Amino acid sequence: MRAVIFVNGVVNDYPALARRLRPDDYLIAADGGARHCAALGLRPAVLVGDLDSISPARLADYEQTGVEIERHPPRKDETDLELAVRRAMADGASEILLLGALGGRLDQTLANLLLPARQAWPVPILLADDRQLARVVRGGESVTIYGAPGDTVSAIPLSAEATGITYTGLEYPLTDATLPLGSTQGISNQMAGDCATIRLGSGILLVVQEGGE
Repeated sequence: MRAVIFVNGVVNDYPALARRLRPDDYLIAADGGARHCAALGLRPAVLVGDLDSISPARLADYEQTGVEIERHPPRKDETDLELAVRRAMADGASEILLLGALGGRLDQTLANLLLPARQAWPVPILLADDRQLARVVRGGESVTIYGAPGDTVSAIPLSAEATGITYTGLEYPLTDATLPLGSTQGISNQMAGDCATIRLGSGILLVVQEGGE
């Protein structure tokens, strides 16, 4: 089961976001992310958070129409998004896609991007906006990227260093390379064909694909 969590970030292109959805997705709204569900004409299975960002009218509608509400106190150690991720896993998700997790407050955006890298979660967590798809790759793993020639692919180290980086199918290849934290060497590569692979020996990489599905 794939869980899709709507987050209270910025969405500029709802039709593009809608194309990422599947009919059998399990929908969760993280507090104010419910507004993105409403904009797409959708209703989540679960609403999670301290409910300080959702409109009173929408909350009342959810309460009256049987949406499950997992309410948390405002004084808590986790963000609404992290609580929603944990709920998705508890409900049996095998993959989690975060929508509306980017834009708006810089601190929230950074926290949302770093959440998948914070620990070795038992299921993959991906983030998407209108045109970009981001995922975390850990040491010993590889990721295969599908797209079109010329699509932009960036690899950003999130650990002190990322070693053993090997690209295949990208315009600017790397073989057993090391990128330190803060390096921009992995920014703005391009796909040479419709498929590419990034392998990582050790460390953590954030891989961002423009136009990823």
